[in-house]
Amino acid sequence: MARVRYGARTEAEITAARTASSKLPDIWSTGVVAVWESDPDAVAAVLPPPLKPTARPLVRANISKVDLPGYPLGAGSVAVAAEHGGVEGWYPLVMPMTHERALIGGREVFGEPKKLGEVTVERDGLVVRAALARHGIAFVEVRGAVSGSLPLPEPTQKTDFYFKFLPAVDGSGFDADPVLVHCLRNEKVRKLEAVTGDVVLRESMYDPVADLPVRALVEITIGEKTTDQKGRVAERVSAQALLPYIHQRYDDPQQILDGPPEGSV
Repeated sequence: MARVRYGARTEAEITAARTASSKLPDIWSTGVVAVWESDPDAVAAVLPPPLKPTARPLVRANISKVDLPGYPLGAGSVAVAAEHGGVEGWYPLVMPMTHERALIGGREVFGEPKKLGEVTVERDGLVVRAALARHGIAFVEVRGAVSGSLPLPEPTQKTDFYFKFLPAVDGSGFDADPVLVHCLRNEKVRKLEAVTGDVVLRESMYDPVADLPVRALVEITIGEKTTDQKGRVAERVSAQALLPYIHQRYDDPQQILDGPPEGSV
């Protein structure tokens, strides 16, 4: 009988897959990063407990393209500065990806708020444009011109915060208490330039980052970097405390209660 591809994999096949994924070479991306100070009340409002605001109400848009062989990828995020247990990092609200493959591991393993979207990073001489778009709306656009080279930072470790959860089968909350994940990213930069420009936030009912206005632009850069990441569960969190924020993960929160009609297949 021909192999049934939905059948169980052998232990050797599982081990080989794990070994291959642990030996990936450095993957370099070209990306635009914009950081701005926003309204402190707005930043505090989007942080589920136990995350807390930092001293500065910062928002960061990261818009990158990755030239994977045969698999070019666009990846981005919009995140706010946050703190947990004395650790400062970033809490991403939305992470558009251009391919489904890039969604799966991040969402299912780390709890990243990844969604399919459009990611644009363009450079023509000194002119730079980068944007994140979904549902036909470029809800974040960064525009400007390269104004000079910047010193390369030392390799550094950054922290992102995610909430990993499964909505309950009966629609009553979660199947188990959610967990707060600290995702540790080791970042190396091989090229970095300053950009003089601006950040445009457009209204979108699906990605309402316009609620985090640009009060003061901190910096815009374009560069080439590579990162790896490891996650750890920092703590289990209150389901009741997280429920009011569950809509951040979905375009339509009602969709998690939708199911096939009784008796359908």
